[in-house]
Amino acid sequence: MFNIGDLIIYSSHGICRIDDICDKTIMDVTRRYYILHPVQGSAIKISTPVDNKTVVMLDLIDREEAEEIIQSFTLPGIPWIDKSSQRNHTYTEIINRGNRKEIASIVNTLMIRQHDAEINKKKPHEQDRRLLLSTQTVLFSELAHALDTTYEAIQDRVNGVLALA
Repeated sequence: MFNIGDLIIYSSHGICRIDDICDKTIMDVTRRYYILHPVQGSAIKISTPVDNKTVVMLDLIDREEAEEIIQSFTLPGIPWIDKSSQRNHTYTEIINRGNRKEIASIVNTLMIRQHDAEINKKKPHEQDRRLLLSTQTVLFSELAHALDTTYEAIQDRVNGVLALA
């Protein structure tokens, strides 16, 4: 269980701060809830059950793990699945498990595919583009936080590792 003031990864919202933990009764059922908000650029408040199994809620990684994840971009990404609907489903399932190295592997593959498409003056599949954008945003923001740097600096480092710069 997280505590008030903790920073966590919350689903596609990325890094969020827990503002409160309280009991709420909804439809005669009382449960413990986290009240949290994204730390970057959003004024929304999120209320989610403490025992919510349908969203990803994770502790933030530390500096050492962040460096390992950046170095993981030197490895081949996840194998490409030709059928877009199957690819999106499989990659989303992996992302929802929350393993940052597996997530980095997906981002790796999608970044390379997007770069190759741009070089060949083609557009990447829209599902791939959206998945890359949302996943990369959360992952790179977390890496930036762990390494006390900016999102752009992480993007530059990863692009350099992938030789996309």
